[in-house]
Amino acid sequence: MAQPKWKHMHRHIRTPAVLLPLPTSSESKESTVRRGAAALAMAFLFNKFQEAVKALAKSPMFARDPRHLQFEADINRLFLYTSYNRLGKDADEADAEEIINMAGKASLADQQKQVQENIHDQIRDFCTSMDEILLPETMKIDESPESPARLNAAPRRSGLSFAVGNSSSPSGFPAVPQTRPLKGTEVSQKLKDLIGYTLDLKPSQILHKEAGQGLFLNGEANVGAVIALYPGVIFSPAYYRYIPGYPRVDAQNPYLITRYDGTVINAQPWGSGGETREFWDGTIVPETRPSSEVTKKGSDRFWKLLSKPLASPRVGTGGEMLERRNPLALAHFANHPEKGMVPNVMVCPYEFPLTEKDMRAYIPNIIFGGVEEVKMRRFGSFWFKSGGSRNGVSDVPVLKTLVLVSTRSLCDEEVLLNYRLSNSKRRPSWYTPVDEEEDRRRWS
Repeated sequence: MAQPKWKHMHRHIRTPAVLLPLPTSSESKESTVRRGAAALAMAFLFNKFQEAVKALAKSPMFARDPRHLQFEADINRLFLYTSYNRLGKDADEADAEEIINMAGKASLADQQKQVQENIHDQIRDFCTSMDEILLPETMKIDESPESPARLNAAPRRSGLSFAVGNSSSPSGFPAVPQTRPLKGTEVSQKLKDLIGYTLDLKPSQILHKEAGQGLFLNGEANVGAVIALYPGVIFSPAYYRYIPGYPRVDAQNPYLITRYDGTVINAQPWGSGGETREFWDGTIVPETRPSSEVTKKGSDRFWKLLSKPLASPRVGTGGEMLERRNPLALAHFANHPEKGMVPNVMVCPYEFPLTEKDMRAYIPNIIFGGVEEVKMRRFGSFWFKSGGSRNGVSDVPVLKTLVLVSTRSLCDEEVLLNYRLSNSKRRPSWYTPVDEEEDRRRWS
């Protein structure tokens, strides 16, 4: 069977599927009609995807434990949304039908693999755009592993080279690569010019007083687009005890989030980024002003996961040369929608392969304890070491990160994320469940 056409298409994110284009002065009436028809066709295909999302969510194929059911349902939605995004403006109904059919038949592993590929394709495009903005022309001529610039580069540091709290520059500190002297606001505007959107921080439109700063999309993005990256320090279950404030890790930190696999990301050290490309180890926590209600972005979301799996004191964060002027590294500022509002993004797990060294500066995360992680088993709400360092599925080291993916076309609006707070604990007064059943399954 021939592969569907969408697999080989380059994605297009600049034209929202449901917005009719306006003619330019030099454009013929016939061309305007063609463009309008194409936009309507994309809107029709998106409606088909939305219907497929609702139908597959109720499918009897999801007949496992509630938590795994919700995970499969989320991956299924991400498969449809990100594949739809990859179809681009050249999509036709046959391609859409093929994807919907695959979503109903493909295994969870196959869908996860395709989602990863779809997201990585977008991340690669984003990194290419950032290189175009920030790197001098002389640095973009030859980036092959054998190039003189590569061979003369400073050696990379081990992920275990820092102790907790050590913020001083170590010996052998790698030289900061040359980049254009642009301010963060300039980088943000240039990114919008290239990909069609960027992100801004400004007072949230959510009415409750704890909403604070909100995350806003500036520009237009299609459904299935990577809207934001969740930055910060990554903790595997083996290192929960080293999350600042343990065991009540979220008591004074609303910028924690957990993946389905138990990986926790602490975005508090990242803050709102910076104005340089620098060696960042996550040990300097910027002054932030979270809501007075400390549960704003995470209370009880992973409290039940914490235990005491590790006793070794000789671990720490490994630093990396990261681009702090990253316009999309602001996912932790997305607010939960108030009653009557609908979220417009959803969380998507993304495993960034550390072999992609040319992209590394734009992935705003570092791993606590180094790349090699301790394999853990979960029993109820507790984690235990089970021996071995990796699961044997792949020898490629990865960063277990999160991104926010749009669930519809977005245009100059606030980014809203369903927090899915646990319904087994007291939730803040402002929290209105988007779907109580989803919350229950997520934390069952």
